[in-house]
Amino acid sequence: MEYLHAPVLVKEVVKYLVHDPEGVYVDGTAGTGGHSAAILDRLAGKGRLICLDRDPDAVRLSKKRLATSGDKVCLVKANFADLDGVFKDLNIRRVQGVLLDLGMSSYQLEKSGRGFSFSRGEPLDMRMNPDNDLVASHLVNDIPPKDLEQILRDYGEERNAKSIVRAIVRERAKRPIETSSQLAGLIDAVSPKSRRYRARHPATRTFQALRIAVNKELQNLDTFLNKIPSLLALNGRLVVLSYHSLEDRRVKRTMNEWEKPCSCPPDFPHCVCGKVPLFRPLFKKGLKPSQDEIDKNPRARSAIMRAAERVSP
Repeated sequence: MEYLHAPVLVKEVVKYLVHDPEGVYVDGTAGTGGHSAAILDRLAGKGRLICLDRDPDAVRLSKKRLATSGDKVCLVKANFADLDGVFKDLNIRRVQGVLLDLGMSSYQLEKSGRGFSFSRGEPLDMRMNPDNDLVASHLVNDIPPKDLEQILRDYGEERNAKSIVRAIVRERAKRPIETSSQLAGLIDAVSPKSRRYRARHPATRTFQALRIAVNKELQNLDTFLNKIPSLLALNGRLVVLSYHSLEDRRVKRTMNEWEKPCSCPPDFPHCVCGKVPLFRPLFKKGLKPSQDEIDKNPRARSAIMRAAERVSP
């Protein structure tokens, strides 16, 4: 195997996702196949797994890792936001469960060469799908300062956005900002001293914001959440692993709306809108990795898992 990523909360994912070992399941973010391999271990008989990823490297690595599973697994290069189109192509109407792991894989950070990590002098690319046109260097070097500042605030929740953008504008007037390490050093230099000595690098939020903007991550998540109720069978389950509040708030809010869809005014004595719960949560609060897992895999520290089961047709 060329490179393996340690899957997060893998036992919990399999426990809550695979309720019918002979069902059809989807890993919407296959990565290097860690969760996929664990799901396949639980499937039996007619059980089948469909693996999606928009990153061609991920598809290649997953194919290698899951090669012994034969026709129990189907790998597709696709964005999870286009899951309905994948189902149409495969002549599938509904499935028993879908997993999304919204985090970056270790391979993407350390081996892809696309500038996801601020500790490497790689080109500022940040595309999960290299076939897309927009790259991070365009956002950093070409768009108006106000637009860039808005990206850092909206997608990175970066409080130091104004100072960072000022430094970027000064630098790009002299020469293009071309590498991840060049951008990270620039951010580090203008960050308050109190932020330079924390475990998290001062450039973390800026890199997150640029990556989200380049890959339209929040738009894709919103699209997926709008589509998924029609793609899950009765008792079908959705499991989502998020890694920052922007993602988790969307997942939590949507699952709450599915659980409590009633739109009647609160002072009505009883419901007259006729809306019934579409899903039920499988646990009330989001699950987080144990300290033991975090010690073994520090990148798991920010993960939070939510899961829901479809309860009405």
